[in-house]
Amino acid sequence: MTVTHVQLLSVPVSDQDRARDFYVDVLGFDLVRDNPMGPGGRWVQVAPKGAATGLTLVTWFPTMPPGSLKGLVLETDDLDGDVAALRVRGVVFADGGIQVAPWGRSRDAGQCAALQGGGEGPRGRAARPERAVDLTPHRPW
Repeated sequence: MTVTHVQLLSVPVSDQDRARDFYVDVLGFDLVRDNPMGPGGRWVQVAPKGAATGLTLVTWFPTMPPGSLKGLVLETDDLDGDVAALRVRGVVFADGGIQVAPWGRSRDAGQCAALQGGGEGPRGRAARPERAVDLTPHRPW
């Protein structure tokens, strides 16, 4: 087998514009594509700068309702700095921020909401000490 990486992960959303704006303007992702796709559809793809894996912001999978994705973990080299930057960009962490656990420091469980776009946004949790922030959408865009 010659699989080298995951190319795309589909993130189910109800509003591609709001989701795109969150990933690009708040998280700082690159907008890879925003193109028409079929009658009345769009292909919206974002990715962290320099990443091999992108996210497609999808509205067309009936078995993937908006907000159903769980466990999207983003890695960072500066957990403290990125949590602070997200706060400046309007993300509210309901449980206060970075957690300390036996496996290390992380941005862990609890709701956080982007004040942009009507308060809908991600859920925050980190899986790897000092290096990850889970921003799984807990509400549909």
